[in-house]
Amino acid sequence: MDIQEAWQKALKSTEIIRPRVEPLSRLAATQLPYIFLAESAVNHGDTVVRKGEITVEKPALILPSNLTRFEGFEEDEKSPWNENGITQFFLVRGVRFPSFKYNNRTDSLDVCEGSLKQSVEYYSRELQKKENVSTGLLLGPEDCWQFSILIFIGNQSVRQAEGDWKGLWDDFLRGQGRG
Repeated sequence: MDIQEAWQKALKSTEIIRPRVEPLSRLAATQLPYIFLAESAVNHGDTVVRKGEITVEKPALILPSNLTRFEGFEEDEKSPWNENGITQFFLVRGVRFPSFKYNNRTDSLDVCEGSLKQSVEYYSRELQKKENVSTGLLLGPEDCWQFSILIFIGNQSVRQAEGDWKGLWDDFLRGQGRG
């Protein structure tokens, strides 16, 4: 499957079951832990569980719009998922991410017995029981997990954009003695 097919597949199949509740920081690096679930392509009826964390580096107000950097998404050096491959893919298609550095770190990769539905129910309960509002739970295709995670990050950025602008404006007004 080429990178375009993977993108289309991820767009069609990615589902954010439980978004992160805590907002991304406007002033410091933000850690976005996630649990990604996929039906196993090898062990039919089982679920692939990928736990990891994306670090979104400290935002800056003025950056060139094409300075986005993606790290930690490649499986090997020749993969189209390398930093330049993903950046070029999005650039050509007019897909824009905020100009930050997105660094993915996979903490664990397991295959669990049981269906995807059972795994979604299990991890939803676990996150709720622990009152974990910082970890996102998402599912998508196993063979294009990178795009599913990038869709999750994009969703988090869009969800808080209005609040970010309001916060920046409030900060400005306080600095002017009007807040």
